[in-house]
Amino acid sequence: MGYIEKIQSMLTHGEITCVELTKKYLNAIETANSQLNAYVKITPETALDTAKKVDEKIARGESLLPLEGVPMTLKDNISTCGIETTCCSKILSGYTPIYDAKVWEILKAQNAVLLGKTNMDEFAMGSSSETSCFGGAANPFNTDHVSGGSSGGVASAVSADIAVFGLGSDTGGSIRQPASFCGIVGLKPTYGAVSRYGLIAYASSLDQIGPITKTVEDASVVYDAISIKDGNDSTSVGSKEKTFDTLDSDIKGLKIGIAREYLEGIRDDVKEAVLKAAKKYEEMGAEIVYFDFPALKYALPVYYILACAEASSNLGRYDGIRFGYKTEHYNGTHDMICKTRSEGFGEEVKRRILLGTYVLSAGYYDAYYKKAQNLRGTIIKAFDDVFKDVDVILAPTVPMTAFKKGQATSDPVETYLTDICTVPINIAGLPSVSLPCGFNSKGMPIGMQIIGGKFNEAKILNAAYKYEQACPENFKDTKWGVKL
Repeated sequence: MGYIEKIQSMLTHGEITCVELTKKYLNAIETANSQLNAYVKITPETALDTAKKVDEKIARGESLLPLEGVPMTLKDNISTCGIETTCCSKILSGYTPIYDAKVWEILKAQNAVLLGKTNMDEFAMGSSSETSCFGGAANPFNTDHVSGGSSGGVASAVSADIAVFGLGSDTGGSIRQPASFCGIVGLKPTYGAVSRYGLIAYASSLDQIGPITKTVEDASVVYDAISIKDGNDSTSVGSKEKTFDTLDSDIKGLKIGIAREYLEGIRDDVKEAVLKAAKKYEEMGAEIVYFDFPALKYALPVYYILACAEASSNLGRYDGIRFGYKTEHYNGTHDMICKTRSEGFGEEVKRRILLGTYVLSAGYYDAYYKKAQNLRGTIIKAFDDVFKDVDVILAPTVPMTAFKKGQATSDPVETYLTDICTVPINIAGLPSVSLPCGFNSKGMPIGMQIIGGKFNEAKILNAAYKYEQACPENFKDTKWGVKL
């Protein structure tokens, strides 16, 4: 039984009221957040108002919707009407959206209980949450280590049981990498399965919203709720099927591919854990197929060229004129915009804007941006060819376990390499779920990802669920938060 189902069972059987449950989570946040820094804004009034509605509905004998009464959180780049949304950037300080993101509109209609907004790398640019203007989120397994990025606050909150689930965004691994670091489940859906309306953009052709949860079952429930076609997002098509209905299907005969290139440059303990998981799948009746995937070597440079180019365009709107931070002292409009952006953006964001502007500039567009777009097509075709022979792909989520605080900021270029396993999926617009598959010698979680063809969320979640059932020892609770 997942945490969501357990909570709703407790509510409907009168074991606890939704208000009592919400207060438990709010109290746990107050205790834990000073050390974890997972939340950047707590919303007790919003949470308790929703909880009262749920209790009234239960008292009337009405049945609950799939996520009704469940305490949850949103990454701070998902727009919430009337609630400050900053992308953890100084340049958006004080910005309060006048509309809801589609995903929050859906969850609000289901009376999901919003506990607050969670920490992230500034504008989702980073791998540790340490580029946040609020400081980084800590890893619940060891607070000397990062929780990952950019959805590090969501992962920290869910892993520490100060939220049942959360929604993050994944541009190059930002759901899956922190899920791996924090020993939980993170689903990056197919591009277009979940509406991006109201998600503050980093790189529009790569961004995708998805759930971060403690169990595969919970990820399936949340995904089914939010994967609805939305007319406000021209790329939105919704989901083809409900994944929960096929979650426990037999995987005997499932062809699981492992690309040899995915195992190159991976730390030994991570490689060992992933191959051990492959053996477990074989024991369950699946077939392991090794194959070569030479196009993977292009993924990281292609990703950083395209993502930075799109960021350069998307972040041009932050000029101090219409909303957000504005410099105090300036001489004319040009000086005001220049100072506002220099003071408002952090170093990593400025680095990526500059790189993106460079690759789009005259004389360099063909050499970098156009070539990267052509190589993107090569990577997409390579994945299409692979899925003619295998059902899913098994790979490490990250080449290592969570690194110590300060490492990413002291050597940012080195931390870009943590994206090497995750970015190919965003380039191709494919679904992928990260789940824990072991621990290193220091007790830090190791994650693996299961990758599927487009709109094959049901298949990858089914494979993940069967592994979760076979290896429950890899899904550990931490010492924090609410224990149900």
